[in-house]
Amino acid sequence: MNVHRSRYSIQFSVADLSVTQAFYGGILELAVQRSFTTPGAPEHLLVDMDGIAIVFVEEGDVVRAHPVLEQRLGMFPRGIGVTLHFDVKDIEGINDAIQEEDLEILYPLELKPYGVKELWCFDPDGYLVVLDEPCRLKP
Repeated sequence: MNVHRSRYSIQFSVADLSVTQAFYGGILELAVQRSFTTPGAPEHLLVDMDGIAIVFVEEGDVVRAHPVLEQRLGMFPRGIGVTLHFDVKDIEGINDAIQEEDLEILYPLELKPYGVKELWCFDPDGYLVVLDEPCRLKP
């Protein structure tokens, strides 16, 4: 059982934990932990980000635990108004993997004038993800 020790956490509902794990753990190469909690509690994914835990739970499990949310969760597409920012390594490789998986790219990979390679894309559930990789500018 993995229990996050972060003081703060943010929870996102997703359609399929395996797909989410493949994106965040596989493509983005973040340290994603699949957690099994106490009996009866939903399985979830955890990304511990230096004091803030990002928790992904399947929407069906959220609705089973909190039926009053079912109508509200269905009112809007996932990801509206949420942007997740991550510093990554090998952003070119990540860009290739995102394209291979045919995920939507909002702003393609670009070297910014302030020395950062940046890519904006959507994860499989429609959450906006901004990826940055610092790089050295040539004098």
